[in-house]
Amino acid sequence: MGKLFLLYLDMEDDEAEGVYCCAKCKTHLSQSGEIISKSFQGYTGKAWLFNKVVNIYQGECENRNMTTGIHKVADIYCSNCQLNVGWKYIKTYEGSQKYKEGKYILEKRLVCELK
Repeated sequence: MGKLFLLYLDMEDDEAEGVYCCAKCKTHLSQSGEIISKSFQGYTGKAWLFNKVVNIYQGECENRNMTTGIHKVADIYCSNCQLNVGWKYIKTYEGSQKYKEGKYILEKRLVCELK
């Protein structure tokens, strides 16, 4: 196995007020400027929809029945400690949900914010 290279996000970015990290190992995952919505529900409670997430790997795709219908999603894991931090929307089947495609959910209890 080779050396793990992680991307560290700039907390001084004008668009970002902070960086969201894995709650277990503090690996950088996204910036606050990438949040699309904070009104989502995850498996562990509140969740946020992000435009871009880094330092993750994606699990197998599957169709899941969620509150807004059936979506094709893949769980996402911290690339450093393998904690399941949320999921990625691969495909949505409802026209009103298309904005979620290619976006990421990070669960509030599984991330922390550095300012």
